[in-house]
Amino acid sequence: SPRQGPGTAAERPDPSRLRPHVVLAQENTQIRDLQQENRELWVSLEEHQDALELIMSKYRKQMLQLLEGRKGEEAEPVLKVHQANSGEIESQIDRICEMGEVMRKAVQVDDEQFFKVQEKLAQLELENKELRELLSISKESFEAGREDLPD
Repeated sequence: SPRQGPGTAAERPDPSRLRPHVVLAQENTQIRDLQQENRELWVSLEEHQDALELIMSKYRKQMLQLLEGRKGEEAEPVLKVHQANSGEIESQIDRICEMGEVMRKAVQVDDEQFFKVQEKLAQLELENKELRELLSISKESFEAGREDLPD
């Protein structure tokens, strides 16, 4: 019979002539081989995807440079200016946040002052009311006392 490649059906023993435990062992080996092959295929697929993503990112970068009409060397200063601007914007945002915090504290102090003034005003109004009452009482008693006096 003509020689076939390794692992072909002609080299494998006929399962019907093997004992059941031998058939099971053979099937388990085949399953393990398939699982191993699947793992290798997954790794290979992930590697291909990574390579494709790298190629696409390089392509996008080149297309962007092309659209801007610049070579890589000319794009570098633009990138540096962009980074400097980003840094400046970040520091401005930080300053704005600090100013906001200072203003918030000032408002808080103003609120506290306002409440203190309101409290003082309420105390003074109460005191005024009490003094008026005392005054009216003393006036009444003074007038009553004058009426009791003989002419």
